[in-house]
Amino acid sequence: MQSAPIPRVLVIGLDPHRTPGLWDPEPIAKGIEAGLAKFAEHGVGVETCLVGVDGSEDVPAVAEQALRAHPWECVVVGGGLRHADDLLGLFEQLINLIRRHAPDAAIAFSSTPSNTYEAAVRWIT
Repeated sequence: MQSAPIPRVLVIGLDPHRTPGLWDPEPIAKGIEAGLAKFAEHGVGVETCLVGVDGSEDVPAVAEQALRAHPWECVVVGGGLRHADDLLGLFEQLINLIRRHAPDAAIAFSSTPSNTYEAAVRWIT
């Protein structure tokens, strides 16, 4: 049995099932799955830190725990965190947490859930 690759990439993004709004989270959830499948196809280890902005958790604390879990080669921040004006403060907190807890990691940005691998591969060796 082949073991999973060592995680090298951390993906921080919004959990579509815990993001308030009148929208169907399933297409985004499927896009996330498709994007993560590309990592497995290329033998690149990945972990996710999908956070809820519904008040169900302390997002910075959850992100800090994920950032401390491994020495990351790259941290990808999803578009949902960057494109929402009401999440600008949280986005800034997350970038500063990445700088503090994963200082050697490249920071990449995906524009859609399905291009997360492409965002990371620009920075990993």
